Amino acid sequence: MRVGLVVVSGRSMQPTLQSGDRLLVRYDAVPAPGDLAVVRLPDATLAVKRVVRREPEGWWVERDNPDEGVDSWSVGAITDQDVLAVVTTRVWPIRRSRRRPRVSR
Repeated sequence: MRVGLVVVSGRSMQPTLQSGDRLLVRYDAVPAPGDLAVVRLPDATLAVKRVVRREPEGWWVERDNPDEGVDSWSVGAITDQDVLAVVTTRVWPIRRSRRRPRVSR
């Protein structure tokens, strides 16, 4: 199992995640609806998005903040090879009163 650390940048996943949050991720994991995942968007940008469902073309992903960012509503489904990792937990900051990311199975 390969794991890594990613740093959130931007506001598209607020209020769940804030810019600067550190996330532990598992590479080569298969997401489930509700999971947060690191994906490669069509313009090659890496982003954290919420996995909503499986589509014939790939994974439908959305942002938690409807006023910021890009998601499948604007770029379509994300292919399997562009789902790079699944978020397992936020490691920094340790405490926050806001909702935590869903831990994958």
